[in-house]
Amino acid sequence: MAREKQRREPRFDGDGSGDLRADPREDRMAKPKRKGKSGSGKSASGKSASPSSAPPPDDDFDEAPPRAAKAKKAKGGSAFGLGGLVYWGAVLSIWGAIGVGGLFIYHAAQLPPIDTLAVPKRPPNIAILGADGELLANRGDTGGAAVRLGDLPPYLPKAFVAIEDRRFYSHWGVDPIGIARALTRNITGRGGMQGGSTLTQQLAKNLFLTQERTITRKIQEAILALWLEHKYSKDQILELYLNRVYFGSGAYGVEAAAQRYFGHGANQATLAEAAVLAGLMKAPSKLAPDRNPEGATERAAQVVTAMAQEGHITESMAKLALGRPALARRERGAGSINYAADYVMDMLDDTIGAIDQDIIVTTTLDRKLQEVGERSVAEELDKKGDKFGVSQGALVALDPNGAIRALVGGRNYAESQFDRAVSAKRQPGSAFKPFVYLAGLEHGLTPDTVREDGPINVKGWQPENYSHEYFGPVTLTKALALSLNTVAVRVGLEVGPKTVVKTAHRLGVASELQPNASISLGTSEVTPLELVAAYAPFANGGVGVQPHIITRVRTAGGKQLYARKGSSNGRVIEPQYVAMMNSMMEETLSTGTARKAELPGWRAAGKTGTSQDFRDAWFVGYTPHLVAGVWLGNDDNSPTKKVSGGNLPVEVWSRFMKAAHQGVPVAALPSGSWRSASVPDSASPIAPLLNLFSSDPEPESPPPKPSRRRQARDEDEDAAVGSVHGLEALLPPADIPSSQPPRPRRAPAREEKNIFEKLFGG
Repeated sequence: MAREKQRREPRFDGDGSGDLRADPREDRMAKPKRKGKSGSGKSASGKSASPSSAPPPDDDFDEAPPRAAKAKKAKGGSAFGLGGLVYWGAVLSIWGAIGVGGLFIYHAAQLPPIDTLAVPKRPPNIAILGADGELLANRGDTGGAAVRLGDLPPYLPKAFVAIEDRRFYSHWGVDPIGIARALTRNITGRGGMQGGSTLTQQLAKNLFLTQERTITRKIQEAILALWLEHKYSKDQILELYLNRVYFGSGAYGVEAAAQRYFGHGANQATLAEAAVLAGLMKAPSKLAPDRNPEGATERAAQVVTAMAQEGHITESMAKLALGRPALARRERGAGSINYAADYVMDMLDDTIGAIDQDIIVTTTLDRKLQEVGERSVAEELDKKGDKFGVSQGALVALDPNGAIRALVGGRNYAESQFDRAVSAKRQPGSAFKPFVYLAGLEHGLTPDTVREDGPINVKGWQPENYSHEYFGPVTLTKALALSLNTVAVRVGLEVGPKTVVKTAHRLGVASELQPNASISLGTSEVTPLELVAAYAPFANGGVGVQPHIITRVRTAGGKQLYARKGSSNGRVIEPQYVAMMNSMMEETLSTGTARKAELPGWRAAGKTGTSQDFRDAWFVGYTPHLVAGVWLGNDDNSPTKKVSGGNLPVEVWSRFMKAAHQGVPVAALPSGSWRSASVPDSASPIAPLLNLFSSDPEPESPPPKPSRRRQARDEDEDAAVGSVHGLEALLPPADIPSSQPPRPRRAPAREEKNIFEKLFGG
């Protein structure tokens, strides 16, 4: 019995029918069947089966182990799989961390030592203001000044955070969540290729790295982002970012971009404009609002939506911004303000030297006059340029004290940046004659002095009048008004070409002038700026001016670096000669070559000029309020189709001066006590008629006595007044060929001219 209790019986499975059979595995594994009855280990009576009918004891141990072993194996396999996954995951993570750490250490070693790192200094910006303080242009590598975060509307920086880096204020320079999201979208192809760079990483790239797309650059970018986050606050990083990133069209920083695309500062940006600026970060050139307004608007809508989702703006603000999308400004005119801005930059080198910080330059420029001058030149050339074969022009306007009020260097700055107002040297033609006649007046002549208008020969050079006509004896006033070449040459030879050159230089012409016989006809080249400046003494009473455009320079912080003090070249014309010259040049506009000049209510004076073969056409005119000069011609010095100083330039000048004198109180030109002895009242419109009916020659008024200073200065002149030797000693200019084959001309008798010729000179 004890043995029975200790015996372990084999396990059997019943089929539920009372027929008990061994487990099928037992049948497969059992030895060949033995003869005898098979059944349970007990009889029906409950007694144990006989030993002969029971399986061997070993079978008891052969049946149970297979299932137990399998269960044990399954249990152990499950534990091994989970544990192995954890184990090998930990191993791989450790090695991955070691590998990433090694990469970081390697690439960090390629960077400068952290303790020597510093944010590169931002390239300085030069803000150029008009006389009224309005921003006219920016110069510098960035295209705009730096701005402080606190000076911007709150929604502007939030727009960049919302669309570029929503977790900017929570991550530590690198955003693993953003990187994972970008990788997921890139792998699945949803949303296009995306990067996981934070604003800090983008700033690091702009400050320290190149734009190449390599794993090395990305790793270094992450390292530098961590350094920036450690060294600067979030607001400091955001401010650096907004002032350094590229917005397209040469604009670096949000201030430059706002000025470039919307024409005002970033502190005045609307919500819709802020969204456009933030949207540019995705593709500055592709989404520029002035070139792709549809794309810029679509991207801006995404920015506004993101801002609303992040709670940066209210729903009503979002609807308003989406309903009124921002529009980029249109360029005003041909961009001529850039000619003036370039000139300002040239002058800054001599004014304050090297520039190493943002500065603000206040100028003498008037934006209104600049725009009027630009339109006057451009519209005249657009309307008549093709017809007259002229393609370029320039305009300069100065206050009588030399302050530059407008400077137009060409037809269109975008097409040509060459500044013809400042840099182009061209022959002034008859516009140079006032210096000749002034030299004559200073040597004893008067406006009423009579000289012969007739053929003249200087060593084979035979200058002729524009009309190929001669008027015989004429006064200097009429000779200047009608621009008679022969009289100008005679006066120039009387006083001597060197005297003429000295006179022009004294008044403000800076270019080298050739002291030959042709100098009286303006054959030496000058720039429009210096010629206009040399006319200023006639308008201001005889004081030589220094043309200037900069009045003050200060740093962005307000420190003054330069302030112009009143300065001039002193008196360069005695008052009586100023009065004489003004009366003579007023006649040019009333009866002479500039009769088309129109300036209602004002008495203006000036002189036209046309160079040989109609290559250059000039008119310089002035009032007590403004001195302005116009040049028209072609850059290749080719002849125009008979453009003269009396037609197109006068039209440009009149259009400009009318606008410039609106609302300005009328004033008279400087005049002294001089009055013509033969003309009782030079201002009287019937004064010229008095001489028509006089049979006696016109008496000359006694010449005023030159001042002692003038006498001392002229004692060394080598050309004696009225000496024939002055003619003999001068050689004709090599670059001025003789006129058409000499044709004998007969000076028409005085009595043969009709009254209109007498009054208007033909």
